[in-house]
Amino acid sequence: MPDPAKQPATVRYAAILVGIEGIAALIMVVVLAVRGFAGGDAKVAFGTAGWFAIIGAALVAAAWALWSGRRWGRGIAVFAQLLLLPVTWYIAVGSHQWRYGVPIAIVAVAVLVLMFSPSALQWLSAQDPED
Repeated sequence: MPDPAKQPATVRYAAILVGIEGIAALIMVVVLAVRGFAGGDAKVAFGTAGWFAIIGAALVAAAWALWSGRRWGRGIAVFAQLLLLPVTWYIAVGSHQWRYGVPIAIVAVAVLVLMFSPSALQWLSAQDPED
């Protein structure tokens, strides 16, 4: 079993940010479901809610894995941030919603910086391959 005490603070900080992203995605599930039940375009609302549920659950699982010292959470977290960056570009530049796109992009870049910091990479390479 991995020892969370041996992981660097950068991994813990990344776990917190990824967890917040996951919780935000799960909150969107509720918002979209309410919108669908309230008479909005139900197919779009429930379909988008399903997507957010999958992503939110994956991010919460990744955050838990990182927090508890399991290295498999890093792959999910990094992949999600790499997917999120083009979305933030579209939000900020394409849709002219800078107030939403820029903060989300900052969080995504922060997670990537934390996950690729020298201490996180050293921690990752020192893990047992069974984790």
